[in-house]
Amino acid sequence: MVGQAYDTKNSVSATNPTENVVLSQGSIINLDQGDPTIFESYWRKMGDKCTTEISGTDCMSYFSDAGNLCWFLEPQLSDTIKRLHRTVGNAVTEDRYVLVGTGSTQLFQAALYALSSPSGNESISVVCAAPYYSSYKEETEFLQSGLYKWAGDAYAFDKDGPYIEVVTSPNNPDGAIREAVVNREEGKLIHDLAYYWPQYTSITRPADYDIMLFTFSKSTGHAGSRIGWALVKDKVVARKMTKFIEVSSIGVSKESQLRAAKILGVLIENCQHLGTADSDNFFEYSQGLLTKRWEKLRDVVKNSQIFSLPKYPQKWCSFTGKYTESRPGFAWLKCKADIDFEILLRSHKILTRGGERFGVGRQYVRISLLSQEEAFNLFLERLSAIKGQGIISEENHM
Repeated sequence: MVGQAYDTKNSVSATNPTENVVLSQGSIINLDQGDPTIFESYWRKMGDKCTTEISGTDCMSYFSDAGNLCWFLEPQLSDTIKRLHRTVGNAVTEDRYVLVGTGSTQLFQAALYALSSPSGNESISVVCAAPYYSSYKEETEFLQSGLYKWAGDAYAFDKDGPYIEVVTSPNNPDGAIREAVVNREEGKLIHDLAYYWPQYTSITRPADYDIMLFTFSKSTGHAGSRIGWALVKDKVVARKMTKFIEVSSIGVSKESQLRAAKILGVLIENCQHLGTADSDNFFEYSQGLLTKRWEKLRDVVKNSQIFSLPKYPQKWCSFTGKYTESRPGFAWLKCKADIDFEILLRSHKILTRGGERFGVGRQYVRISLLSQEEAFNLFLERLSAIKGQGIISEENHM
């Protein structure tokens, strides 16, 4: 049973949350992907506040602001992004170019293109400290570009010459706060700050880097709109990133941009009542959801004596005005036995993402904590049923 392949189309995840899926003991729980439908309950409470009306004559032109460097960026979204970062205090927006992309994935590829040199003698190396986001390798290699190549773990990188280091903070998969590792003069940095929001971690200071990537999907949970944005310091780099998006998709959906601007506007407005009885603050609400899930998961892990989780120090959050510890959207779970943990959990009908895809050992898995409540509770039930003796028995049959 350990090696059995499951049809993920019939698995239960956060996908299609509006469908009334009834879970059973035989249901496959898909916690591989970070589909952020945990936040659906908050946005349902908002009712029609986030409704965006678009008529048949709206959004017909390719252009949003022909005089802007990023000519397909809707001014309304640009202004809202700047207000959002000022409100939360998690990034510097002054003297930055705001770029929009079809998710931060497109912006990551645009940044790789912009930081590479067409006249270089060889492909520039792209590195990230392990455990690194599992998709960086695939995204870097997918186009088989001669401009850049994946070079793996930044801790092991010892090649001379130019390089690009991706710094993910908080890190996906383990939630750690990261800084650059290689730190050489010829290095160029991309900071992926998808999870630098108050529901996941303390906001200790405004991030101030040359290229900073953010995404609508992880800030609010609206993954289906496919909106990401970048804050870029250098004009030449910003122009090259814009050119990449222009050539690859001729801009970004205006409808998605306007919807994002509307929703972010509601989020900003609701931040004005943080900590009061009348608060409808999204970050406060979401922080509560994730805190409860982490408490439940830590109880199960503590009782198991065979699993472990990272520990996070408490830090002062300038947004909430409190000391808090991180509550990542993923759990970086380790099995103390020398076993392929992903396969073990698959045998219990729990789909996760194994450590080897993140550049580390097979005893680790990344588990999404962003699923619907029923799927999360069933996951805890199954995880708590896995006992040490059972692991030893299954290990002997692998």
